[in-house]
Amino acid sequence: MKGKRYVILGTAIAAGALLAGGCAQLDYYAQAAHGQFALLADARPIDDWLADPALNARLRAKLIKVKQIRHFAARELGLPDNKSYKNYADLKRPFVLWNVVATAELSMAQQRWCFPVAGCVSYRGYYSRADAQAYANGLRRDGMDVQVAGVPAYSTLGWFNDPVLSTFIQYPDGELARLVFHELAHQVVYVKDDTQFNESFATAVEEAGVERWLIAQGDPRLRATYVEYEGRKEDFLHLLLKHRKALEAVYLSDASDADKRLRKREIFARLKDDYQVLKTTWGGYAGYDRWFAEPLTNAHLASVATYHDFVSAFRVLFARQQSFPVFYAAARRLAELDKDARHAALLAMATPEDAGSRTIPVVLPQKP
Repeated sequence: MKGKRYVILGTAIAAGALLAGGCAQLDYYAQAAHGQFALLADARPIDDWLADPALNARLRAKLIKVKQIRHFAARELGLPDNKSYKNYADLKRPFVLWNVVATAELSMAQQRWCFPVAGCVSYRGYYSRADAQAYANGLRRDGMDVQVAGVPAYSTLGWFNDPVLSTFIQYPDGELARLVFHELAHQVVYVKDDTQFNESFATAVEEAGVERWLIAQGDPRLRATYVEYEGRKEDFLHLLLKHRKALEAVYLSDASDADKRLRKREIFARLKDDYQVLKTTWGGYAGYDRWFAEPLTNAHLASVATYHDFVSAFRVLFARQQSFPVFYAAARRLAELDKDARHAALLAMATPEDAGSRTIPVVLPQKP
């Protein structure tokens, strides 16, 4: 989600599930299917956009760049050479969809929803912000902490030809390459109900892929921009993790509920203050200001999940293989194991100093 940052939207690939569940569930799947197919209908081949002499110069440059990135992904990284990221859709909205994340008032445990193919996830996606807010308001009336977060990109795991979207096309070139490599990696290997495995694998692919891509570009300024962008992301994640741990400690303590609520307010106030201090170290960069657009809740910090638990292990595995196709084959063999055996094998490969040390939120886009 890394965003993601970027998230895999289980509902977007659930068009065939419209016969399951009650009326409310049918309505939900209907909006998911309609949103997905409307998105595909809006997408046109990038070459068609480039053939338009009236195309905005900045967008033209970005579309040419993403074509180069897409070609590099297939030729140099062995990622799927299919129709994903070869079309472009101008959605005329800031996000492709909005995710609802929820927790209890005094807990960091996330509400989970289960969908066909993608399995159970800790968010519920809507193509309409108003629909997401309406669902969120119902959860709030039930006393839950809720966040509604905009999502710039997602993967359908190869079920559809995922297009390049206006919601992320203006990202810095290095981040654009990272996103494409990561999402295509989900089409190579994906295990239902094993987020740690899926996200760690895709992150390892993106890391190795971006490093190889940066070398091929031979542009020190491009590398510096990417390092700066990723550095701010890591700084912000560490800030969130620090305050999440503080909240978890409060909720697990023997304090009264009244005292927990007081400490909760204090921790969120300190988070806001610490963020302002962090911004000064970035020279005033304000790319994460919109994360604070809604009143802070547990749901904001619950989204910070240990999605990188096995990145260290996949780095080791890649170093052993020295080839993307052979690395993918090794990952597929791991995917065939049952979950306990798979995790045990990865933990055995992980380096102690890195294992479990990196964390990402489900959605953490910066402004370009």
